[in-house]
Amino acid sequence: MTHDVFNQPAPLVDYKLFETNRPLRDALKFNAPSLATAELSALGARLGSADMQAHARLANLHTPVLHSHDRFGRRVDQVEFHPGYHELMKLSVGAGLHGTPWASQAESVGTTDVRRAGPPQASTAPAGGSALRAAKSVGAHTLRAAGFMLFTELEPSTLCPISMTYAVTPALRSNAALHADWAPKLASRHYDPALKLFSEKTGVTMGMGMTEKQGGSDVRANTTQAVPDGSDHWGRRFRLTGHKWFFSAPMCDAFLVLAQAPAGLSCFFLPRVLPDGSLNAIHIQRLKDKLGNKANASSEVEFESATAWLVGEEGRGIPQILEMGTMTRLDCALGTSGLMRQSLSIALNHCAQRQAFGKPLIAQSLMRNVLADLALESEAATALSMRLARAFDHPADPHEQAMARLLTPVAKFWICKRGSHFAQEAMECLGGNGYVEAGGEGIMARIYREMPLNSIWEGAGNIMALDLLRALRKGDAAAALAHELAPVKGGHPALDRLTAALPTRAEEMATEIEARRLAQDVALAVQAALLYQTAPAAVFGAFCDSRLAGNWGQAFGTLGAGVDFDALVQRAMPQ
Repeated sequence: MTHDVFNQPAPLVDYKLFETNRPLRDALKFNAPSLATAELSALGARLGSADMQAHARLANLHTPVLHSHDRFGRRVDQVEFHPGYHELMKLSVGAGLHGTPWASQAESVGTTDVRRAGPPQASTAPAGGSALRAAKSVGAHTLRAAGFMLFTELEPSTLCPISMTYAVTPALRSNAALHADWAPKLASRHYDPALKLFSEKTGVTMGMGMTEKQGGSDVRANTTQAVPDGSDHWGRRFRLTGHKWFFSAPMCDAFLVLAQAPAGLSCFFLPRVLPDGSLNAIHIQRLKDKLGNKANASSEVEFESATAWLVGEEGRGIPQILEMGTMTRLDCALGTSGLMRQSLSIALNHCAQRQAFGKPLIAQSLMRNVLADLALESEAATALSMRLARAFDHPADPHEQAMARLLTPVAKFWICKRGSHFAQEAMECLGGNGYVEAGGEGIMARIYREMPLNSIWEGAGNIMALDLLRALRKGDAAAALAHELAPVKGGHPALDRLTAALPTRAEEMATEIEARRLAQDVALAVQAALLYQTAPAAVFGAFCDSRLAGNWGQAFGTLGAGVDFDALVQRAMPQ
């Protein structure tokens, strides 16, 4: 043996993700003050365990394999996953990160009326119980968002089918028969990967297929044809012939897809197994070889007279399926925020142990600046994502409706745009070790490859900026934004200047050319306002001085010398 291994940090393992995430806990107190967090604490401990980290590594190392035919030449169209993938799915479904918020919404805080920017009043109901029971008093979507963010720190790509299952239920309500049959299984906490009739399963998942190779985001260019084929218990039945260029999670039990019906582009429910027990004509052509998101199977498919049922009004497919897209965009913001938190935690863990030039990296002035700056960005992303989740818990409240319309594209645009830059800087804190895959043990490399995904999928940056413009044209959006920012008036001169100008800019925004800049500024203003109400003064002051007042450079680690670096770093520590 030529040398001893020393000055190499111990890995960040067997730690409690929720208990050590102060920004997330404070965001929950603000948005859901009566939340009982025992189940989140238990989930966070499980997610930080060595065995779950091993499942995450193996699910990404041994990627999905397509079996289009069996050994006798019969078409089977099945994707085989590593057992680690199924363990991850079992945990996320068991934690209720998929469909459970919808199971109790009729009884939840979502039916109350909250016309103010601050958090809902604390419930007088007793605390405790399961996450689902707690959701009835504190907001099922907010609770689920916290769990989703925590799970992303362990493994994000298995959350693709989880996110789509969560998002599909609002769209399915437009077909009462389908909703009645499928909604209980979509909300089930049992993970059942078997390929069989939905009525024989303990739980189901759903995916979707919107884009085609010739159109991408321009789904109106879709060419897949839907031919009427009678009616039955589930309503109007069609035969679909065509393709989908991105068909995510092809092993789900059913999908929402777009196709051209006689009256125009329409939304359809497409099950893998038909009511008679036979396989539907959904032919998987190949799996996508993606930069990241390796554990998840994304595919190209062809429909050969596949059977599907109409959801919603014929010819109104885009608004129908976008009900699903809105929820998945929330998850893009939550997912990136979780990845930010995890990469920051890994960087902090490394720098606290690694010695250089006579002292730990975390004690080096420049490194403290970098880590503090990353901590600011991570906390601001968490605050904005959780605020957006709260909006979905109050569908009857006009202010919350307006904020959901505004903040969905804003959070998706800004947080996801910041993700890749954030991951690169966090990786650099580890030096060469951060860049190494190490047989799947290089978690930072996996995060870096994953980061661009949430910015691209479910509508890239330009689509989000245009969605913001559409939201602002609703009439009440500018007033809702002003109301949201009102509690922080006088908090910081730079924030005052920005908030004073935003309503006018929003009302006068008539051109697309500056839409990205507006999305950025709305995001920064709302993040600052939230930090004023949820974070220590050192965090709020440093955020405003850097992001709003200009005492900042063009890269992380360029905060001004007056920042309380120790306070920011200590607040973010994962141990």
